[in-house]
Amino acid sequence: MRSNSTAATRRRTLRFAAAALTVAASLSLTACNGDDITGQGDPSAASSSSSSSSSGGGSEQGGSGSDSGSGQAGGKDSAAKASGGQGAAAGSDAGGVERAEKCRTDDLDISASDSTIDGDDKGSVAVTFKNPGDRGCLLSGFAGVDLKTNAGDLSATREGKPADQMVLTGGESVSFYVSYPMNDSGGSGVRITGLVVTPPGETKSSTLAWPGAATLPVSDGTGPSVNVGPIGSAGQGGAS
Repeated sequence: MRSNSTAATRRRTLRFAAAALTVAASLSLTACNGDDITGQGDPSAASSSSSSSSSGGGSEQGGSGSDSGSGQAGGKDSAAKASGGQGAAAGSDAGGVERAEKCRTDDLDISASDSTIDGDDKGSVAVTFKNPGDRGCLLSGFAGVDLKTNAGDLSATREGKPADQMVLTGGESVSFYVSYPMNDSGGSGVRITGLVVTPPGETKSSTLAWPGAATLPVSDGTGPSVNVGPIGSAGQGGAS
């Protein structure tokens, strides 16, 4: 009996030990798994980390966008300034050389007046172009000048340096001279009946009354000639 009781006690003791080992192993595994889960990341920590990362990326992108925006703004400002610069130059040429058209005969008021100075050995007539319109037009070089006489037409010879291109603005005038030899011969000479003026670059002429001396000396071609100065030359006198 005692032997059987002892054996039964040993078996219970072994079962209890085995059960205790099983429980201990189970607790150990649970603890390890818990640590692993915690180590793998608290959801709130992961969310915080993700938010922080996204925020950082957003800042970098925002910074890049800001730099890009300011760069683009700078580029536009430069372009605007360049354009403004390019716009200011164009504005100054609005009535200027590049945009104006040449002065047409029909667009000009053409007149002539005696401009001879006492004591000069040559007579002088000032021919004036006036722009009566409100838009500028271009003039340069020389006008064409012919004297109508009882002996036929006489073309004036150009003298001096051709005038640079200029803009004759609305309401303004410019003049040039026509010089001619005085008839001091005592003879009747060659009678002048009219003055024909052709603006630079035009083929249409305007015929005016001659305001100077009535006659020219008869010439065999070796004496003083009739001359025309460049646009803007009135008052400068003429050469023999």
